[in-house]
Amino acid sequence: MMKDRLVSRPMVGVVADDITGAGDIGVMFAKHGYAVWIFGAATDLRTLPKRLRGRRCDVAIIDTNSRLDEGPLAYWKVRRATAALMEAGCQLYWKKTCSVFRGNVGAEFDALLDELGEEFGTAVAAFPKNGRCTRGGLHYVHGRLLADSEFARDPVHPMTESDLVTLLGAQTRRAVGLIPLDAVQQGPDAVRRELEAVRAAGVAYALCDAERQEDLAAIAAAVAGERVLLGSSALAEELPRVWAPPEPFDPLAGVKAADGGGVLALAGSVMPQSQAQVAAMADAGARVLTLTSDEALKNPDAAVMAIVRQAAEALQRGIHTVIRSENHPDAVAAAHALGSEMGMEPAAVSRLISALLARAAQEVVAETGIRRLLILGGETSGAVCRALGISEMLVVDEIAPGLPVLLAPGDPPMLLVLKSGSFGGPRFALEAIEHLLRLGK
Repeated sequence: MMKDRLVSRPMVGVVADDITGAGDIGVMFAKHGYAVWIFGAATDLRTLPKRLRGRRCDVAIIDTNSRLDEGPLAYWKVRRATAALMEAGCQLYWKKTCSVFRGNVGAEFDALLDELGEEFGTAVAAFPKNGRCTRGGLHYVHGRLLADSEFARDPVHPMTESDLVTLLGAQTRRAVGLIPLDAVQQGPDAVRRELEAVRAAGVAYALCDAERQEDLAAIAAAVAGERVLLGSSALAEELPRVWAPPEPFDPLAGVKAADGGGVLALAGSVMPQSQAQVAAMADAGARVLTLTSDEALKNPDAAVMAIVRQAAEALQRGIHTVIRSENHPDAVAAAHALGSEMGMEPAAVSRLISALLARAAQEVVAETGIRRLLILGGETSGAVCRALGISEMLVVDEIAPGLPVLLAPGDPPMLLVLKSGSFGGPRFALEAIEHLLRLGK
């Protein structure tokens, strides 16, 4: 794109519903030289403007940890986060969601618009580099309709509706419209005309079809001056090409995070991608320790401490170590059944197991002093950050599409990879470990 057509670069404020989604969108900006800060769900948002004072911040991201919440609570969290970003001086506001629209999508979109006093936003769920495409409003995951994908069996948010217009329309009082693929593939001017038409017709949320990176580029050029964007992170990779470039930023300047031990991995995701990644680590010689659901629910203290002792011993010998929950479908079903007998909903069981994995991480870090962690699964990633007292992170760089390395400043600093359960190929965990070992030396 010619320089004289570049659009003024806004300060971007993002509200993400989990910590891995925050990193996912953050790295799209960071790899273009942006200074990107992520603030965890435990952050006192009243202090956000003060925290940013004197720092370079091109993109501020707040994790509300609201994907597993009830709709009204998620709505309140997003309004509060949006208000904090407004006070911090942001000019573009983005409600980041899962790339298959799991969670409280309608309630959180509504919260953003209500707090901003806006009536329109452009939404894109597609993430072609990670196999998510939208055609005719129907969402596909690696060529399969969403309702036929692994997400249809999600233990908390089973995705049984492939039509995203229908799905979103059932969650909001506002009108939802579609920007069809043929318009997107005609280029930015056609997208602008379609957006103007649906806005004039009273549509509040315009969902854009997209199946290629070129489609995202066309949408980015059309919406570069908008105040509200919604959906997955993929569009964020293209917007910096439309905006005036920033001065390059080095988040690791002066940082050393080497510790001499192995890398600790925590795996709480039930997605097949994460299962394959743990298996690849085991094949490469990593120590794999399993927190069984039965032990976690019946005798959590003993279960955690037994695993901590084994993990610490292996890590101090330089052996990469995985602490994982049971992740095959029968075990998940059995955990939910046992939880039900104990009066717990499936989401509460998931959160408890994530919290125990996080406690194990906290104990291992305290015992060994390791400073490099790999975490598989959004809920587990958030729980580990809270357990370690990590309330803010800088995005460093990208290992694979949507999968960054993050720096938690402090004394000592830590390097983390927080991975969405469904992202990455079978060897991603091994690649992440190699990346972590190279950085911070």
